[in-house]
Amino acid sequence: MVLDDWLDGVTGDPDQVLAELSRGMASGMGEHMLMGATSPLLGGDAGDVRYPHFLVNGRVAAQPSTYRAKPGTRLRIRLLNAGGDTAFRVALAGHKLTVTHTDGFPVRPAQADAVLIGMGERYDVLVTLQDGVFPLVALAEGKKALARALVRTGGDRTPPPALRPRELDGKILTYDDLRPHDSVRLTPKQPDRTVKLELSGTMTAYDWAINGRKYNPKIIAPVRSGERVRLSFVNRTAMWHPMHLHGHTFALPGGARKDTAIVLPKQRLDVDFDADNPGIWMVHCHNVYHQESGMMTLLGYDVA
Repeated sequence: MVLDDWLDGVTGDPDQVLAELSRGMASGMGEHMLMGATSPLLGGDAGDVRYPHFLVNGRVAAQPSTYRAKPGTRLRIRLLNAGGDTAFRVALAGHKLTVTHTDGFPVRPAQADAVLIGMGERYDVLVTLQDGVFPLVALAEGKKALARALVRTGGDRTPPPALRPRELDGKILTYDDLRPHDSVRLTPKQPDRTVKLELSGTMTAYDWAINGRKYNPKIIAPVRSGERVRLSFVNRTAMWHPMHLHGHTFALPGGARKDTAIVLPKQRLDVDFDADNPGIWMVHCHNVYHQESGMMTLLGYDVA
């Protein structure tokens, strides 16, 4: 199930949005700028782009895709956030979720009513289907809008598009709930190297950066093959950032393996990975507008 925010060809295109955002708040409110989108789960500001549509598998809530099955079916749902500026809180009405994977890596099964998914993150969940028609709802976190698909196992009347399942306000999965499956757990080891990545920038100037510098392909933090590397994300901003590492997967403090993780405002997140894939690799914010404005950098293997 691909979750997305969409404006291209409706209210403009992403290049126009970036140009508008890059002028900063000092230039006043633009057509695509969203104010007042807040979420306690994301530590405040939830996003800054106004979208006309939120989609599940390319369809709006009023015209959802429908997936048919028999009651009692054990169903795996693979969720992927392909959005540019939107986190989604996802629940299946009338059902508990058993989370089995994150970013493609297995975890010990964890129960939740809903999952919060930042841009670039993926979760696999299992459900045992009840009898009826159940909306799979993706709440655009902090933006007061819904996307949805339908799971139908019976002939009940279709719920209205604006229905907000109570599960969205139940137990929401956190990173603290995730523990790795033994097959993907990193061998315990102290880091050989720590790479500090300070996240900076404001909406006022739209000057997003890492370590005080906008992206420069000549700036490459060195690592060496065989090292255990710690990435220390220190968020100096008032905005959340889903940070993504190319070419590797890292371990959260609790051990779960991922390649994308949300770093909340004014918080620090340390993640570890094994340097086992030589090359030059991007580290960037998965908010596409933050990334394009400069919040990305490079890691490169030192062969000396």
